[in-house]
Amino acid sequence: MADESQTSATNPTPPATAGSFDAFVGPHLPVLLRVAGSLCRNPHDAEDLVQDTLIRAYKGLDGFDGAYPRAWLLTIMRNANINRHRRQRPGLLHDAVDLAGENDRRNPPAPSAEDVAATRAPAPWIADALGCLSPRHLHVVQLVDVDGLTYDEAAAALGIPAGTVMSRLHRARDRMRANLTHHPDFRSQPR
Repeated sequence: MADESQTSATNPTPPATAGSFDAFVGPHLPVLLRVAGSLCRNPHDAEDLVQDTLIRAYKGLDGFDGAYPRAWLLTIMRNANINRHRRQRPGLLHDAVDLAGENDRRNPPAPSAEDVAATRAPAPWIADALGCLSPRHLHVVQLVDVDGLTYDEAAAALGIPAGTVMSRLHRARDRMRANLTHHPDFRSQPR
């Protein structure tokens, strides 16, 4: 009896809770990292977002029913990302380069879109087709076609109905197909 009270006093979380958290979260960590990377476009911010997600999931584990852990985690991630953007204040007065032309250490310049795209770029002609998509269509393509999420999981991550995900994905694929049919490296096979 004394041994049980000592273990509960030294470890505030019962082993069943810690084990169930690992069981729910462990298999979905790669997906969380990929989705966070597509939301943040910065590896450090993506890791911070995943960490915030895991902390919130751990705190809310008692309220989780055990069904659809990936959708549950992606919903937490979406809400955490929204809250992070709300907390950020615009840096209108803090430009990366001050009046003297020197770099400001407090607000370093973010990598350009070209730098980010060059590190993760597909073939240039595919990148051109992706570049023709609107941000909301691009996010759906990223989540479903690149990250491998189901329609329901992508809908939970974006906070929209699954039917909207399917519609946007269909339109995005049609636009990409229309842009790619003119490229000599693309060989579209009839369905």
